[in-house]
Formats: sequence, C-alpha cells, structure tokens
Amino acid sequence: MKTYFKIIIVLLLTALGCTKDVPVDEDGLLVTSRAECYVSNFELLGVDFQTVRTKNAVIDTVACTINVVVFYGTDLKNLYPQFTLVTDAKLDPKITGKVDFSDLANPRSYTVISGNRKVRKTYKILITVQS
Repeated sequence: MKTYFKIIIVLLLTALGCTKDVPVDEDGLLVTSRAECYVSNFELLGVDFQTVRTKNAVIDTVACTINVVVFYGTDLKNLYPQFTLVTDAKLDPKITGKVDFSDLANPRSYTVISGNRKVRKTYKILITVQS
C-alpha cells in the first residue's frame, strides 16, 4: 500500500512539473514580468561582519549612484557589500566574498537586472573615508 501511494505521488509531481514551462535564466532564477530595477538599500561590512558605514548610504536611483561614508581606518581592500534589490531583480557581477574598494578614483560598479531581464541599471559605489 505504501509503495502504491509513493508511485501516485511521484506521478502527480511529475505531471504537475511538466504541464507548464517555467522560464528561468542562466542562474536558475525565475524570470518574471517585473520591469522594476533599483537598489533599495546598501550595506558595507568589514572583515568582522560589522558595518563600516558612519551613516546610511545615500542611494540615487536616477543617477544610479550609491554614496557611502566609512569610518577612518577602514580596510577598504576587505569589504563585504550587501545590496537589497527590488523584487525579482538580480545583481551582476555576483558577490561571492570580500571586495576591494581601495581604488577610490575608480569606483566599483554593479548592474541591477530586472525580473523580466530586459532592464539594466549600473550603479557606481562612491566611497568617502571619514576624516
């Protein structure tokens, strides 16, 4: 009886999975109809995973810039950026570990890609060290 029940469950799950093709991107993420594309929050953490910001980041969604003031003495070569994006959006390049922000003359850029994968906005991270 248990085997019969398992077979029915497997057949139902297989049938339900095959009835509708769900669009996914190259990362295996669901492609949706959402065209919104922006950063809603930004955090910058040090090697101890504590914030290095002196105040909240200023995010300009029109100019696509993120201005962050960090504490004096912050190790800019070993920071962990964290983005909060609009629903269904993704970030390129992916953040996989520590990031070097020490070249203040050439700010790092990240591209936010909308849920429908048609809208792209590149944000520059502008860092200022507190005096």
